[in-house]
Amino acid sequence: MTMIAPPAAHRRIAVALGVCLVSFTAFWAAQQAAHVSMIDLMVYRAEGAAVRAGGDLYALRATAAHLPTTYPPFAALLFAPLSLPNPALLRTLATAGNLALLVMLVRLSLKLVGHARVETVFWVAAPAVWCEPVWTTLRYGQINLLLAVLVLWDLTRRPAGGYDRWSGVGLGLATAVKLTPALFPMFLLATGLADRRGGGGGEPWLRHARGAAVVFAGATVLAAAVLPYDSWRFWTGMVFRASRVGRAEDTANQALRGILARFLHTPDPGALWAVCTAGVAALGLAVAVRAELRERRAWAVCACAVTALLISPVSWTHHWVWCVPLVLLLWSRGHRAAALGALLVFCSYVPWWVPHGTGRPELRLAGADLLLSAAYGGIGGLFLALARTSLPTPAPDVVRVKPSRTGRTS
Repeated sequence: MTMIAPPAAHRRIAVALGVCLVSFTAFWAAQQAAHVSMIDLMVYRAEGAAVRAGGDLYALRATAAHLPTTYPPFAALLFAPLSLPNPALLRTLATAGNLALLVMLVRLSLKLVGHARVETVFWVAAPAVWCEPVWTTLRYGQINLLLAVLVLWDLTRRPAGGYDRWSGVGLGLATAVKLTPALFPMFLLATGLADRRGGGGGEPWLRHARGAAVVFAGATVLAAAVLPYDSWRFWTGMVFRASRVGRAEDTANQALRGILARFLHTPDPGALWAVCTAGVAALGLAVAVRAELRERRAWAVCACAVTALLISPVSWTHHWVWCVPLVLLLWSRGHRAAALGALLVFCSYVPWWVPHGTGRPELRLAGADLLLSAAYGGIGGLFLALARTSLPTPAPDVVRVKPSRTGRTS
């Protein structure tokens, strides 16, 4: 019997998948050898147990590190099933789930930048698991990959300016779980208003933002119905206490607040941080809106993500899983040197090279250590500058094309 060789495309996919599985297996073994505790996952498990037992969610102190609850009550509702498996099984399930989410993140990132080859997903995912934000996300058992996938799924389902009944669901759910993604609906709202001022209707973006707001509100109301006391405590007090999340100057905090705290040698950069945050938020949203209106959605989404990370009071290194679409975007648009530089930074674990830990040594950093401690935030700032200069200038005689309800031009 003569065997028929599989098509070349199938062989390429099989090889890429094999390499990815080998990389993931090695990664899993390395995590096991490092005896990772998945401490954040254990906090989520404790939150879920508190919901099931009717405990005081925001009085909770979980694990030996006595970590507090910091997410909105809706997240705790979703965490309730995590209290059912034993910790060992939960760690295994979380690792497998996060590896699957990494593949989804790469797939959606490639879709965002316009690359459709299936084998490329596995070729990119294989090394991506070793970059510091992804490694640390899995080490802690964090939910950053899930949130990024929800956002990208929502923003890559339709063309720029397109919408349907599901538009906004991913953004609304992500924001209800953790507030940082709230900048994405704000970006859609700002785009719609800017389009309306420019003579367009702005309706697709406004509807998309409205859908996200409705889903967020529905999830928040559901949490309030189930957890009224905890919801009241969070939305009237806990949401304003950034110090509950951790010390601003920690080297893992790659947000503007953390960078300023280290450079100024103070645990509270105060008014200067507020001014810088307002400026970066305005600049980042302006870049994102301009990119979106010029049909450069990949630049718009990445600019919005980087802006959200910079202006958040705390953006731990594992929050920067957005480095995956950022690097792919730079590479696909011909900015190869910038892409390689960003890849080097995110794979070098550079924030951990500086003194950190007990005694708050981050408040005494100087020279090269200060620069190294701002590596991710610096990449974010440079990306926004590059995005601003990379956008094409529209010709004055080009008539604007208004998107239809399906996302096609009309």
